[in-house]
Amino acid sequence: MTDPTRSLAVRLVTNPVSTWIIRNVCAPLDPIVFKATNGRLFTMGAPSGGMVTITMKGRRSGKPRAVHLAAIPQGDDQLVVASAMGQQRHPAWRYNLEAHPDVSLQLVGERCRARAEVLSDEEKGAVWDEIRTIIPMIHVYEQRTDRNIRVFRLRRLADDDPSWIDPEA
Repeated sequence: MTDPTRSLAVRLVTNPVSTWIIRNVCAPLDPIVFKATNGRLFTMGAPSGGMVTITMKGRRSGKPRAVHLAAIPQGDDQLVVASAMGQQRHPAWRYNLEAHPDVSLQLVGERCRARAEVLSDEEKGAVWDEIRTIIPMIHVYEQRTDRNIRVFRLRRLADDDPSWIDPEA
């Protein structure tokens, strides 16, 4: 079996220079580009796999915050991984989702409402191999950190769901 950490694409995306560029240049621009193009483009071109821009309220500021992530579709839901590219600390967006789970999603060609929920370790275990297959960089991120990388389910809500709180309001 081929080691997924050795593929050219994984090595290109996970090397220190690429990691810095993605974190400091692409990450702030991707939500803007993705929303503006209705999910057709992000800073690295057209999405080849599942991608989503999540807009949520900041846990302290209450202001809208957007993050662009790889996503794994599961029926009408999306799974996103709080890997932070293997950093020792959890990404800030993880704490925002836990504090304010109602989000807006920009998917390829559509926007919708959703509610985020963290998967239990058992639920995460049931999908982790699929995540590793779809996002092979996860193998490298796991090697970089010993923290429990969280997985969130973004459960799509009906447009008229009265319990949803608009993160952009």
